[in-house]
Amino acid sequence: MDRIAQSGLRYTNFHSTSLCSPTRAALITGRNHHSVGFGVVGEIVTGYPGYNSIIPIEKGTVGTILKENGYATSWFGKNHNTPGYQSSQAGPFNQWPNGMGFEYFYGFVGGDASQWQPNLYRNTTAIYPFLNNPTWNMETAMADDAIQYMKQLKALAPEKPFFVYYVPGATHAPHHPTPEWIKKISDMHLFDGGWNKVRDTIFANQKRLGIMPDNAKLTEWPKDLPTWDSLSFEEKKLFIKQADIYGAYLAYADNEIGRVIQAVEDLGELDNTLIIYIGGDNGASAEGMLNGTPNEFTTFNGIPVPVKDQFLWYPFWGSDKTFPHFAAGWAWALDTPFKWVKQVPSHFGGTAQGVVMSWPGHITDVGGIRRQFHHVIDIVPTILEATGISQPEEINGIKQIPIEGVSMAYTWDKASEAAPTKHPRQYFEMLGNRAIYDDGWVAATTPATKPWELGNKPPPDIMTGYAWELYNVGALQKEDPTESNDLAAQMPDKLKQLQDLFYAEAAKYNVLPLDNTTLARWNSSRPNLTAGRTLFTYSGELTGVPSSAAPSILNKSYTITAEVEIPKGGGTGMIVTHGGRFGGYALFLSEGKLGIRKGKPVFLYNLLDLKRTVWDGPELSAGKHTIVFDFKSDGPELGKGGTGVLSVDGKDVSKKTMEHGIPVMIPEDEAFDIGSDTRSGVAMVEYRYDPPFTFNGKIGKLTFKLEPEIKAAP
Repeated sequence: MDRIAQSGLRYTNFHSTSLCSPTRAALITGRNHHSVGFGVVGEIVTGYPGYNSIIPIEKGTVGTILKENGYATSWFGKNHNTPGYQSSQAGPFNQWPNGMGFEYFYGFVGGDASQWQPNLYRNTTAIYPFLNNPTWNMETAMADDAIQYMKQLKALAPEKPFFVYYVPGATHAPHHPTPEWIKKISDMHLFDGGWNKVRDTIFANQKRLGIMPDNAKLTEWPKDLPTWDSLSFEEKKLFIKQADIYGAYLAYADNEIGRVIQAVEDLGELDNTLIIYIGGDNGASAEGMLNGTPNEFTTFNGIPVPVKDQFLWYPFWGSDKTFPHFAAGWAWALDTPFKWVKQVPSHFGGTAQGVVMSWPGHITDVGGIRRQFHHVIDIVPTILEATGISQPEEINGIKQIPIEGVSMAYTWDKASEAAPTKHPRQYFEMLGNRAIYDDGWVAATTPATKPWELGNKPPPDIMTGYAWELYNVGALQKEDPTESNDLAAQMPDKLKQLQDLFYAEAAKYNVLPLDNTTLARWNSSRPNLTAGRTLFTYSGELTGVPSSAAPSILNKSYTITAEVEIPKGGGTGMIVTHGGRFGGYALFLSEGKLGIRKGKPVFLYNLLDLKRTVWDGPELSAGKHTIVFDFKSDGPELGKGGTGVLSVDGKDVSKKTMEHGIPVMIPEDEAFDIGSDTRSGVAMVEYRYDPPFTFNGKIGKLTFKLEPEIKAAP
């Protein structure tokens, strides 16, 4: 990032939507996230136009526009913009990158992914280059693939222009750097002083570098987060480790981006290339909860992991044995000098993104700083102006609705340093939190819930449950750029004016109706391939099926029946699994060691890598067998346990109870697999195996019979 900053411009007043896939939808379309169906992440979408996770065909992407004008278009890394119900092998693929104008895609589909064993695709086909390759990492692999893509294009069509949309998983959890980067950053002891000291250091550096103007004030530390000095020795030790791993992940990702940029130079194209580097798609994340977690899916299931328990993973933090996230205090510190964090669009801590931009010969104020207010919807217009391409009136015969952002190209000359912004007004809304920016003024709701407190606590009334704040941040950040001085009580008329303006903008851009629920939306009905089905039947091998197309056994009673044929010499391998090391289940025949305990039928339930429950039976002889796992839920609450019985050929061989089950979600980067295990294994010690653990027999018929989810009485 420093390389681009030194050869171009730094933008200090650039904003996202405060959440990942909404920002990315706005980024690739040049339109507000509600305008293109991404008012929230796809996991909690509803049927309203602003929240359905469908990018309309009348609002085409930059990929489509550039492709139609002769560009080779590609997308590397994260894709969280394909609706969940369209993310399986059944398609349709019109909302995959290839269907949205990007001719080549190499990346993962979903909100996050292990960087050691991601749900990786080349175009629409799942690939598994990490199997039996323990040093493989997504950050390096996607850089290698992007470099090879550009080299190949240069060799075959040297005059063809190209557009690369490069979107690393970093620094979204899980934080997965290589050991070399962990050592390099840990040896620097950057975080040993704790989050309050780090915050002071960052703010001092921001002023020294001119990123923050001299008049900027550091906002207060929140009362809801502990100060570093109040922590115990064990807490400090763990939290420093968490931050070291995060820092290593950030530095590692930036280094790989540097390799891609160097490849552009090696091809002789750097002087002819506009590079826009956006430092994130939201503020730093507090989704690790107060203490962080070795497994982010504990957060998404509303389960905090005590500090003392996290030390079980301390030696392996950042490796494939963890899916880690840091404590919320680090998120607040890394959003210095602002208040709040990811998911909070009402304050700049949730939306401010560092941006650098270079284009030799066109951006002439090298090393300069720009303070004009801008938003992620301004990137597409900037690219179009740079390429000399107008927004098309039609794409594939479909009349296009105008782009909503403005070009930033007017800022490129030295003379424009103090020019007024061409983006004077912008609304913000996410999960009920909302704000409006208008000519240097900001009206914002005070968040009524805290992003680090995930659970089933009901939200406040969407209209009456929020206080509002008022800030004069000033044009070009001249007044109160950090939102440190709330003027709401002194200027009620100005606040009312801006509140009314917010609702006018909300009506214009599909923001209404407002909705501040999360768990309720997560559990609500939406299109998917399994809706209404209670019986699922399979035969043979089937792998790489996302959760949205798999039978869900959560919070219900169910029966899994496998009719298998065991070969002579004994059977081993995976019959069916959903999930992996960080949560899920598997039915398989054990591998054994030195011929001992081989071929035993096993059902293993992995409660988010916190506890594993195992049902097993005697070794199966050659021939046909019927294996049944029957589970009766204790319901009706989320995450209730129950009693499971494993039987073979009509005879019960193991009966056990579980106190708890996974309440909300199995890790989304894992798959539902039949006949092998394509990513990480659910077992850790007992009955451990190495993927793909292919079943060596035949699966004649596999049946899932699901009972209705047991819901609590209203």
